[in-house]
Amino acid sequence: MAWCKFTLLGYGLKAAHGCLVGEVAFRGAASRKPNESMRLIVTTFVGVVFGFLIGVSFPTLSLTKVNLPSSLLPSIDLSYIKDKESSLRNALSFVNNKNSSSTQAQNLNATSKIWVPSNPRGAEILPPGIVEAESDFYLRRLWGNPSEDLARKPQYLVTFTVGYDQRENIDAAVKKFSENFTILLFHYDGRTTEWDDFEWSKRAIHVSVRRQTKWWYAKRFLHPDIVAPYDYIFIWDEDLGVEHFNAEEYIKLVRKHGLEISQPGLEPNKGLTWQMTKRRGDQEVHKETKEKPGWCTDPHLPPCAAYELSLLFVEIMAPVFSRDAWRCVWHMIQNDLVHGWGLDFALRKCVDPAHEKIGVVDSQWIVHQTVPSLGNQGEAHDGKAPWQGVRERCRKEWTMFQSRFANAEHSYFKAMGVDPSNSTAH
Repeated sequence: MAWCKFTLLGYGLKAAHGCLVGEVAFRGAASRKPNESMRLIVTTFVGVVFGFLIGVSFPTLSLTKVNLPSSLLPSIDLSYIKDKESSLRNALSFVNNKNSSSTQAQNLNATSKIWVPSNPRGAEILPPGIVEAESDFYLRRLWGNPSEDLARKPQYLVTFTVGYDQRENIDAAVKKFSENFTILLFHYDGRTTEWDDFEWSKRAIHVSVRRQTKWWYAKRFLHPDIVAPYDYIFIWDEDLGVEHFNAEEYIKLVRKHGLEISQPGLEPNKGLTWQMTKRRGDQEVHKETKEKPGWCTDPHLPPCAAYELSLLFVEIMAPVFSRDAWRCVWHMIQNDLVHGWGLDFALRKCVDPAHEKIGVVDSQWIVHQTVPSLGNQGEAHDGKAPWQGVRERCRKEWTMFQSRFANAEHSYFKAMGVDPSNSTAH
């Protein structure tokens, strides 16, 4: 079939009579659809690009700055739009400033936070320059310049656990200690004001808690960080005769012989318990002895083994500790074992070598008067006198302390994989 001639009329085609108009119309429609689709895509793309360029060129456009006829915007309140726009800007500015401040604060915290592991526990967040880890018993004024409070700082500390009935004995003892000693009295009978009859009592420190022992006081008031300024600490009973004792001379001998734990020799004829602490008249200091047969339950432990093993001990009635030795001994004192029995046999654990640093000063000696004043602070129970109950408690504490120490050593060596029986700690 022949093709027809056709002419373009406007937007359509007009064919001659008798031609195959259907076929021609079909082909025209098919060829038109792809062209229109392409045109639509291109137009859309160009519009997007144009809009983007316009947006970049004018990032902020306020309707209040566009001059439009009021008839075109009959329902728009331009002042309302302006207020909202201002609020939006303020909000964005606040958020930006807050974020900036938060970042700066985080950076500041990261650089200014203090953490000093070497500071005492609990004070790691303080600058080291403000930390006062130690204290003292120095008495200060309530007025004036703090740097002018102390005309002198005592080098040594002496404590007595006292009842008022022993005031004359304590008065005589205190007078044997120079102004280079801080005097501290622990009052177990609650009577303190009466001591002001003595002039020295006005510069002494008084601590009063009824019916307590000197080791109870020592554990609670003689912390190593409190007594750190003192080279030596005397922790004495109230019933000691000091006619042949001079504290300054005693200190000289202790320094001379390198004693970290010591006591004055005891008068041989009165109040003597152990040969270890018996005064020897032919020397300044002794550091070893051999105890009487049968006086010890274990021949391998001090004081029975003091000579063979060169180990030594001092009694708890009048011990003197160096600053370093006391730091160790204080930690060994048990909170609930207030009489201190058994402590004297364990003191050697706190110095090394014990046979060189524990000794008895013979040329400065005292007398143990054995006044059972503290025993009378007990209570009668089950038909027993007050002092009997106190003595039973002392013996019980001795056994308990020995057991605790032995168990602690055993547990330590076992945890370290060491056979306790082969250790040298006994």
